[in-house]
Amino acid sequence: MTVFPMLLDAPTALARLQDGSATLVDVREHAEVARAAFDAPNVVQMPLSEFERRHRELPLDREVILACATGARSFQAMQYLVHHGWRKVANLQGGLAVWRTHGLPTKH
Repeated sequence: MTVFPMLLDAPTALARLQDGSATLVDVREHAEVARAAFDAPNVVQMPLSEFERRHRELPLDREVILACATGARSFQAMQYLVHHGWRKVANLQGGLAVWRTHGLPTKH
């Protein structure tokens, strides 16, 4: 049994995105995403500056993995979702920086 909220490593997150069981929410700002973005299925960009207004767009019935550059902002977003009733949430540990360290796909 998986206990949420949780921290995920990058390879596990990618596997869950590829099998369709999760959505990755990139909470970095638009300019950051323009420089480098996660190249994986089921990625939604929702900057932290828009998160409070837009969080209801996220699914309640599947895992939501939150990500940013290093994991700090996405941790805030994860806590926000848990406080507002989401139960299947995870934080991508180390964010895009660790994703790249693992050699996982990005786009520019």
